[in-house]
Amino acid sequence: MPVEKTNPTNIGVILLAAGESSRLGRPKQLLLFNGKTFLQHSVQVANASNAQQIIVVLGAHADSVKKEIGGVDVRIVKNSEWEEGMASSIRCGIKAFAETTSEAEGVVLMVCDQPFVTASLLNELINAHQTTGKPIVACSYENTFGPPAFFHRSLFEELLQLKGDVGARGIVSQHTEDVEVIPFPKGIYDVDTETDYERIMSNTEQ
Repeated sequence: MPVEKTNPTNIGVILLAAGESSRLGRPKQLLLFNGKTFLQHSVQVANASNAQQIIVVLGAHADSVKKEIGGVDVRIVKNSEWEEGMASSIRCGIKAFAETTSEAEGVVLMVCDQPFVTASLLNELINAHQTTGKPIVACSYENTFGPPAFFHRSLFEELLQLKGDVGARGIVSQHTEDVEVIPFPKGIYDVDTETDYERIMSNTEQ
């Protein structure tokens, strides 16, 4: 059932969930956190935000991962080039979003292995863009920046040029004067290994 937005925007969320999780040895999208899989949690958070459209990009393990989404109001797209890495999923998501939202203001890129992301954080990114006019709003944690992050539509062409197993960090670095930063200390928690997952599970109090 669609979630009623308190302040809907023409901004989308692209949830990048196409990775193979090769270092972990099992799909990180299906790891459990507070009674939900990482993917379920991320989808629900995105859907509860004020973003207008949610696009979930799947790739490796697509069939088993897709089952976790259920009847939530999102658009699922499959990245056939997922083996290239994250850049291919960003391109896939941007293309899908642009196809269906001609008046898009921008998108928030998020990954599914940051379980401490909340709908409030996504709304904070959106609000920061609308307040400051900055075309990029990124999260900061542990002396760096990263996802989730907002990108204005003026940067879509640059996002579509990304190649390989890289995210959008390079684009942020090239536009430092145009970046607003939102503190997100728990952004340091993501999963590549079993040790990472154990660390998250020991810090579940939010």
